[in-house]
Amino acid sequence: MALAAAGVWIAWSQNQQPAQLTIQKVTDNLYVIMGDGGNVAFVPTSEGVILIDDKFAQDAPQIQEKVKSVTEKPIKYVLNTHQHGDHTGGNAALLAQNAQILIHKNARANMAETKMPGLPQITFSDETQVFLGDKEVIAHYFGRGHTNGDSVIYFPSEKAIHTGDLFTSGAPYCDTTAGCSIKEWDKTLQKAMQAYDFDTVIPGHGPVMKKADLAKYIQNLAVVRDRLKTACAGGADTAAKRVDFKDLGLATSPIFERGVPGMCRELAQ
Repeated sequence: MALAAAGVWIAWSQNQQPAQLTIQKVTDNLYVIMGDGGNVAFVPTSEGVILIDDKFAQDAPQIQEKVKSVTEKPIKYVLNTHQHGDHTGGNAALLAQNAQILIHKNARANMAETKMPGLPQITFSDETQVFLGDKEVIAHYFGRGHTNGDSVIYFPSEKAIHTGDLFTSGAPYCDTTAGCSIKEWDKTLQKAMQAYDFDTVIPGHGPVMKKADLAKYIQNLAVVRDRLKTACAGGADTAAKRVDFKDLGLATSPIFERGVPGMCRELAQ
């Protein structure tokens, strides 16, 4: 199952043509690059750049172009929020340019098991900090959600976080082949809310949002879970057709639907 899931992400990354990426200034020292895969954030410093995620492999040149539009300093560190190929696809290219890449130990294990390229050299269990120039960036593992290796990235000087796919603009995709948990997901995000002082949220996908948007998403996760449990009672394979989250502002997708049978199995335990 895990190998099959990895194949989906890798095939998607290989079959897509590079999209035109856009760059947005989020705060004085924090930028986001959007388009194609997951949202990429970066912090320019006097000694180099700290990058969060790197989309698909074909996006690596454009990502570097966008960074260079802000600073000529090299990308020194990459923090992966989790292992999916639309967030780690540029790892191999950046490793070849001597960037140091960090990821939670579970996420790296998932990548290694499914033979994904661009394996990070450095892992952590609970929290790690990167210091470069006069900036600090923190990666913290608060528990299971989208996968079993999701990191929340905190930018203390900017009062901002990057959630990876723990928070997106759509219905939650629970990757049961990578240890996700619809039961624990909201609690994981609640821990992040309590741990950090922040105003701005960069989600894994979708526009830059605010702390109140994340708080609402946490509430919505409990509603999603309750509706799914009811739908699952009619059969896991067809449960996705019996749920609707339009009133929550959460659009479903084929990726969401792919995770439904696994969520049903967890909810039945």
